[in-house]
Amino acid sequence: MKISFYWLFLSIGLSACYFAPGPDFRPVPEEAVLPVRQATWLDTFAQEYARYFEEKIHLTNTPGAALVIVKDTQILFVKGYGPRVAGTQDSINEQTVFRIGSLSKGFAGVLTGLLVQDGQLHWDDHVLEYCPDFRLRDPKQAARLQLWHLLSHTTGLPYHAFTNLIEKDFSVPRIVEEYFPTAPVSGKEGEFYAYQNVAVCLIEEIVHQKTGKTYADLLAERIFAPLGMEHASCDYHSLMSEPNKTPPHVPTGWGSWRADKISPHYYNAVAAGGINASIQDMGQWLVCLLGHHPEVAQATTLDQVFRPVVKTDKERRIFPRWLPRDAASYAMGWRVLDDHGDTIIYHGGYVNGYKSEIAFNRKDGIGICALFNAATPLANDCIPTFFEKWKAAK
Repeated sequence: MKISFYWLFLSIGLSACYFAPGPDFRPVPEEAVLPVRQATWLDTFAQEYARYFEEKIHLTNTPGAALVIVKDTQILFVKGYGPRVAGTQDSINEQTVFRIGSLSKGFAGVLTGLLVQDGQLHWDDHVLEYCPDFRLRDPKQAARLQLWHLLSHTTGLPYHAFTNLIEKDFSVPRIVEEYFPTAPVSGKEGEFYAYQNVAVCLIEEIVHQKTGKTYADLLAERIFAPLGMEHASCDYHSLMSEPNKTPPHVPTGWGSWRADKISPHYYNAVAAGGINASIQDMGQWLVCLLGHHPEVAQATTLDQVFRPVVKTDKERRIFPRWLPRDAASYAMGWRVLDDHGDTIIYHGGYVNGYKSEIAFNRKDGIGICALFNAATPLANDCIPTFFEKWKAAK
């Protein structure tokens, strides 16, 4: 079908040129025609997926969402859906800001990679080099911990160690100082995987100690500004000051929703879940992750960040109806999924009632991000469906 459509398009175009050449007529070289065919095919794929996405928004009664699809350097599709606040007429658009939750961990991995790229840090630097007061119940394990253990959730700490204290607004330095020395060690560093929120945030103090700049300033300087992520931020005040934002929503029964309060929780743990962004921002982020901003992140840096470190098959399953349990690993702030031979780099997020999903295939140069202002079941289906449709179309 693709080849037939191409020749039909080419013959119509050449016929039109022959019968009505005009004063500035030039023969159309073959290399000028081929990208038109590719763009049309990709646009058709993106539009078909967007129709699925919009249908599912209605079927799942999702109050609001935003979607972006990227192919290499091109934004194939970007759109907002639903009202910013349920019951109002203000619509979500490409610049509407959401909280992105644990998608923030991917920024932590890449930002650390940029400092490694500059030679300021090394993946095997010891945590104690920058945080001399860091302690665990096992002091020998504490002394062995390196940067890559923090970002891959392989410190040996138990699952979600002290996440409850982040949600009580304890600072990460306080948690590390007062509670880490008493924490049980559940496994050997580098081998035992257990998802974390506090431990990963040690990277904030490490980059501050090394550069003299705050983690927030480095995010803005090294990622947000050069990529044109104009609406991205990582603090509560910035989100509350943003006029074009959508709050989280909670169900009220009978298929209706009401806006909930935006919480300050997790802005004390930016690396784990404190970034705010629009879907337009996330489109630019995807272009970078696909390797098209070497002035920001070199290909070798991205290779290091996305290299699988540890299997996560003992964790609850990721997309259980799509991939087997042993198809998932964790890298530096990113999950790595084996989609029957294709490598998908992925992360999901949940914070304060917001849901978020991002995934991309580096080999094919295709990526997607979806942001939601409610805990919707669509978040569980939009990524598998995207890559199933992609495989069928390419």
